[in-house]
Amino acid sequence: MARGAHLRALREDGLRVESVAGDFTVRPASATDEPAEVGSVDAVVVAVKSWQLAGAAEATRPLVGERTVILPLLNGVEAAFQLADVLGPEHVLGGLCRIIAEKIEPGHIRHAGAEPYVALGELDNRRSERLERLRNAFAGAGVAVEVPDDIHVALWEKFLLIAPVSGLGAVTRAPIGVQRRLPETRALLEEAMREIVTLARARGVALAAESVDRTLAFIDGLPPEGTASMQRDIVEGRPSELEAQNGAVVRLGREVGLETPVHSFLYASLLPMEQAARGEAP
Repeated sequence: MARGAHLRALREDGLRVESVAGDFTVRPASATDEPAEVGSVDAVVVAVKSWQLAGAAEATRPLVGERTVILPLLNGVEAAFQLADVLGPEHVLGGLCRIIAEKIEPGHIRHAGAEPYVALGELDNRRSERLERLRNAFAGAGVAVEVPDDIHVALWEKFLLIAPVSGLGAVTRAPIGVQRRLPETRALLEEAMREIVTLARARGVALAAESVDRTLAFIDGLPPEGTASMQRDIVEGRPSELEAQNGAVVRLGREVGLETPVHSFLYASLLPMEQAARGEAP
């Protein structure tokens, strides 16, 4: 599914992908903005911005048949449960992806770094035939794919990466290389990660303390010019995933009586820009 100018470009010129792993074009590219034209399918990959999820869930209804499986690949830790509330928990997997990519223009995507990676799992962590079919489909397409022992731990481990980098990047307007190099910003990154570890454990997710060191090591290996999509959206005055990232840390922390001072600072600092982008500023 696609919309507007992006849909027109896909239909007319195909999908152009500019990648550090090699450029390619998909032509013709099959796309529609009318799910009812497609009918029920085997699998739906939901890869919208988190603030678009409610609308995407409703739009997905015509695609969902008795055996359809739905895989959310969104930032944050709540998408699977939000989809399950609308489309039924029996259809929904947990999932995440890692990649540095952005839309340059309609029909043109740039993959700037990080090997494409997908993790997926049943929400109760059991193994299933549908899980293996979907895993094999990703592997057959050349994507690094994994079924972790605990999909919830995997989701929070990505959250541990993306929320601090996104929020700090948006506040400082600095790329990943600067954030990790300056002792002051690196210390903020680390403290923001530790807040998420504490929050995950308070909510029953067994996130290991060494996850912080592993995540910092992963950040050290990313392209120094890299930026998070939330950072780019805020800098360019677009609606962003602030509520699903730093805002979610603050909100979920309050639910369990946990203070999250670094994320509270990042969220409060970015909220005026977020409201302005949505036309909600006083």
